[in-house]
Amino acid sequence: MPNQDTQFTHFEPYPIVEGEEYMNEPQKDHFRNILLAWKQELMEEVDRTVNHLQEDATNFADPSDRASQEEEFSLELRTRDRERKLINKIGKAMDTIDEDDYGYCNACGVEIGIRRLEARPTATLCIDCKTLAEIKEKQLGI
Repeated sequence: MPNQDTQFTHFEPYPIVEGEEYMNEPQKDHFRNILLAWKQELMEEVDRTVNHLQEDATNFADPSDRASQEEEFSLELRTRDRERKLINKIGKAMDTIDEDDYGYCNACGVEIGIRRLEARPTATLCIDCKTLAEIKEKQLGI
């Protein structure tokens, strides 16, 4: 089951050409396709979960069996909730492509980089700003 930490990896890496403009139309199309395919995969997983919950819901007489099933369903629903949040992030990333802001750090404005975006297409911070944010989170115990 995919979760928020897994990435969509079913794509060809973008063939970077030396000297080409950052976030040109082919690059935007590349990331738009990645994000759309990833969103589609997540939506299909949601549909599978709904079907699974509807078809496999059984009222077990044995309390342990019932508890096991409830725990399984609870775990599945938590996973889907994380994926729902990820779908929202994907939507926001697609909006930034349309607004010509995709691929630039929200904190400092520098280019995030093609390979980093391929690793995490919803990234909004460059590696330096992300590292600083993680250090601050650890210090504050967030």
